[in-house]
Amino acid sequence: MRKSHPRIAAAFVIVLAVAAIGVAAAFAKGGPGKKEGPKANGHALNHVFLIMLENHSQSSVIDDANAPFITSLAHTYAMAANYFGVTHPSEPNYVATISGSNWGVNDDQPTNTYNHLNIVDQLEQHHLTWAAYMESMPSAGFTGTQFPADNALYVNKHNPFVLMDDIRTGSKSQERLAHIKPYTQFAADMKASQLPNFVWITPNQCHDMHGGVFSKVAADGSDGTPCPFGSTKDDPNDASLKQKADDFVKGAVTTIMSTTAWKTGRTAIFIVTDENDFTGNSATDGWESAEGCCDSPNLGKGTPFLKSDGTPDGNVWQGGVYGGGKIPAIVMTAKGKRGYTSQTPYNHYSLLSTLEWNWNLPTIGNASDTVNVQPMTEFFTK
Repeated sequence: MRKSHPRIAAAFVIVLAVAAIGVAAAFAKGGPGKKEGPKANGHALNHVFLIMLENHSQSSVIDDANAPFITSLAHTYAMAANYFGVTHPSEPNYVATISGSNWGVNDDQPTNTYNHLNIVDQLEQHHLTWAAYMESMPSAGFTGTQFPADNALYVNKHNPFVLMDDIRTGSKSQERLAHIKPYTQFAADMKASQLPNFVWITPNQCHDMHGGVFSKVAADGSDGTPCPFGSTKDDPNDASLKQKADDFVKGAVTTIMSTTAWKTGRTAIFIVTDENDFTGNSATDGWESAEGCCDSPNLGKGTPFLKSDGTPDGNVWQGGVYGGGKIPAIVMTAKGKRGYTSQTPYNHYSLLSTLEWNWNLPTIGNASDTVNVQPMTEFFTK
């Protein structure tokens, strides 16, 4: 599990909220083969929520006693049982999810930025709306690397939007950065008459199962601090991280399910982690495994791994696919499939492809590889 490695930044991908209703009718009017313009009323969904968690394998979360709410969602709604992180460590997984590639990056350097098309470009070009909520971020559009400076609850490696050049510094940067908000605004925003089409949620490092904050920040402990790294699966620190994440997810999901958008049946929630557990396995640069699918990067033998400051950490890759390991992936819809488990291989590129499929958006990056990357349409069709 993790611990003290400099780039423990796995994101437990937590939740894309998506609920499907009348999918058969949507296909009858204009399925994937029919060229229609994108619209808020997608093939299956009008609203999608994604909750991204950190650094935990499917086997260490689903059916774990310390994550009862997340486990109940997996069994009550639907689960992708062969869903993988794209690669390691955290930052490239977050970037891959919104832009279709890790762009050759396998480190967590906070100064990394990316000049590539991304889901925000796609949504805005087709008059669709979006918002991102970052717990413990001090203000809307904050572009600093972490907060607080001495006890990082918020880190930019878990916020891919501020790493994109055209969001951070482009001609519409002020407008776009305003869509990236502290999580404290989430509950109030969900009471609005119209909700964004796509919503991303990143908990802080005490609530996403990452850990690594060793002293109290909020006096009342509401931010989850302190939250030391775990050393092995389900040791006291790891158990506490899972419990805190489980409570956060319960709060977020309950808020989403109280919205009119959820009750209409055309909203979905995706809950994932970014990658699997950190176990100290030097062969995989510390991660439990480097299994992958669906265009995970193939790194050459002897590729050096880097610390978060960009210097070599002493480990090198043996060569081959360097995936992010098997991780939990829950798909919730109000009127969609229940008690369903898929064995189809998916990863974060598949999630991006699902958004593009739903709203007839052009595909970008590896989401364009329809041979190896499939949209998760089976969760929204009868």
